[in-house]
Amino acid sequence: MGYYDETEITREHKKPRRSFKPVLSSIISGVVGGALVLGVTTFTNDQQPSVTETNQAVETAAQNESSTSTANTQALSTGSNSIADIVDSLSPAIVGITNLQTQTTGDIFQNSTGESVESGTGSGVIFKKEGDAGYIITNNHVIEGAQSIEVTLYSGDKVEAELVGTDALTDIAVLKINAEHVTVVAEMGDSSELRTGEDVIAIGNPLGEEFTRTVTQGIISGVDRTIDVTTSEGNWALDVLQTDAAINPGNSGGPLINMSGQVIGINSLKITESGVEGLGFAIPSNDVLPIAEELMNNGKIQRPFLGVGLVEMSEIPQYYLQEQMNLPEDVKEGVVVGTVSPNSPADEAGLQQQDVIVSMNDQAITNASDLRKFLYTETEIGDEVDVTLYRAGEKVTVKIKLTTSEATNA
Repeated sequence: MGYYDETEITREHKKPRRSFKPVLSSIISGVVGGALVLGVTTFTNDQQPSVTETNQAVETAAQNESSTSTANTQALSTGSNSIADIVDSLSPAIVGITNLQTQTTGDIFQNSTGESVESGTGSGVIFKKEGDAGYIITNNHVIEGAQSIEVTLYSGDKVEAELVGTDALTDIAVLKINAEHVTVVAEMGDSSELRTGEDVIAIGNPLGEEFTRTVTQGIISGVDRTIDVTTSEGNWALDVLQTDAAINPGNSGGPLINMSGQVIGINSLKITESGVEGLGFAIPSNDVLPIAEELMNNGKIQRPFLGVGLVEMSEIPQYYLQEQMNLPEDVKEGVVVGTVSPNSPADEAGLQQQDVIVSMNDQAITNASDLRKFLYTETEIGDEVDVTLYRAGEKVTVKIKLTTSEATNA
């Protein structure tokens, strides 16, 4: 119908193009801006966060409004109107999220003023009520960079939310509102029990308040999917559920729900390549809950910290790898150390710029995403890992003891 909303957040799936300069330090200065210093958690929002996946545009669903009333999500009808019953029960727990950022304007006399403007919107779900607080799960990309966050309740009332914590890699954020606004808490289900072909519904706020609490129905199209995404913390392989339930701009952060009325996923992104339909993705509830609980406890996710900025080998011309860095011709995969954070575990172990990491604990590392996945899922803070690398043509194995980012000045 030609509807267009300027506030929608999208994740475009585009391969960035980089130019090479003949000196690695020049290469690094052009690339390290997008390279991750592992373990450092800083969050920014360019108002249109991006996600990359080869030759595909991945559009996140983000928009505004919905949530709070009364109902019992554990006593649902199994009759012909069960979907309607689920919607009636859960809708009060679905909220709209508005990302507000300060915009500075000036007049002809050079007087400047700042005002909060809507930078992006999405959905969220109330998943816990404790004491005088109600807690909401949404996507990190919905609230990233916000100066303030506004929640639109089921009643239509708007209240300010406090950011409890956020994690860019897993795209999860937790917000807090006053418990007096919470009348329904959604029940979280077990995503590990899902089977391909199961019926699911999505509830969210596509294209603004005009379409608040829109319900779409579909099935679980696939489990154990992995989507390569680019976040403000670097590239990451995100584990997701695939569904053909319509996920539109504004659904980001909203729930994917099974036929027992339980939230089994948080809708996050979809593929929007021309000619592709019905490829939406949600973060499984079993992945969401541990992240949400740690964010509630610590405000951020504590991960093992290495302390290097990474440059993909594909970003560096082959002749430079071989002639300037003396990398053997048969070494085709790995990741290049672009920077080493002072006093970090990598620094203390003697890692250097231009080192090419090829394995950790004998597990092959082919790119930066592999390294992060290994570091964050296979190791713990305090572990010692054997890092195998090439330095000036020589193969070297270095032992590194992992810490947290707080232990360094990185």
